[in-house]
Amino acid sequence: MTISRYEVFSRVVELKSLTKAGIELNLTQPGVSHAINSLETEWGIPLITRSRSGVQLTNDGARILKHIRELLRVNEEINQEVAAIKGIEVGTVKIGTFASAASQWLPKIITFFQKSNPNIEIKLFEGDYKSIEQWLLNNEVDCGFIVLPSLSKSLKVIPLKEDPMVCIVSNQHPLHKQDKITFRQIEKEPFIIPKEGGDTDVTRIFKEHNIKPNIKYELYEDKAIVSMVENNLGISILSEMVALDESSKDFSILDLEVDSYRLIGLATTSSVSPATEKFIECVKSWVKQFA
Repeated sequence: MTISRYEVFSRVVELKSLTKAGIELNLTQPGVSHAINSLETEWGIPLITRSRSGVQLTNDGARILKHIRELLRVNEEINQEVAAIKGIEVGTVKIGTFASAASQWLPKIITFFQKSNPNIEIKLFEGDYKSIEQWLLNNEVDCGFIVLPSLSKSLKVIPLKEDPMVCIVSNQHPLHKQDKITFRQIEKEPFIIPKEGGDTDVTRIFKEHNIKPNIKYELYEDKAIVSMVENNLGISILSEMVALDESSKDFSILDLEVDSYRLIGLATTSSVSPATEKFIECVKSWVKQFA
């Protein structure tokens, strides 16, 4: 069936491996290769290239993939609607999430959700804010946790919670006993800034308050930033959710001179499946009760 070949193609690209796709889809590697080859033969264009580093999309394959993912999404919606008509709640919900939401919220949300929806499968995809929005636009995920405002006007976004931004300093630092830190004090200290995807919250604060930080290090991972701070190599600004998630706590949390927040939201495209709609309602209910 054509839809099966589409699923194989999409999963091969997602996993960047024919072998991994075969294991997940319960197919042999020759079976996966045959599905891809039959599509390439039928359309007369190469869809992927194979190398030691894995599978890569061709330019033509990338153009086709976004349409295939849209067809797979619509097919999933049809299957879920048919199941709902029969009184059966089934389906799969693919969720894009950034690290702190994945660790702080999602284990509890999924447990909460599956109590009443045990037959709906949840799949998680972790990335930064920009990646999650792109996954949504490419139909790679059904919904995604993002920080508002969204970069794309075509996404539908539900605001969920204001997460305070705070300054963290080592317990060895002279400022660690303060309740608050001023922006002038921040400028005088070596600063460790989140790199690329996570830096939007911090750079926004710098721009809003005309802060000129003394940036010494740029790091991707929150845990790496916390470790640098704990070793008194600089100070940083993180969300309260991230700061409270750290177990070692060999650092102090200081409020900023002016309250600042990142606004966490849940984003979707204009059309969502019944299973995704159920998950969205569950998230809204959980956040209202427990977050």
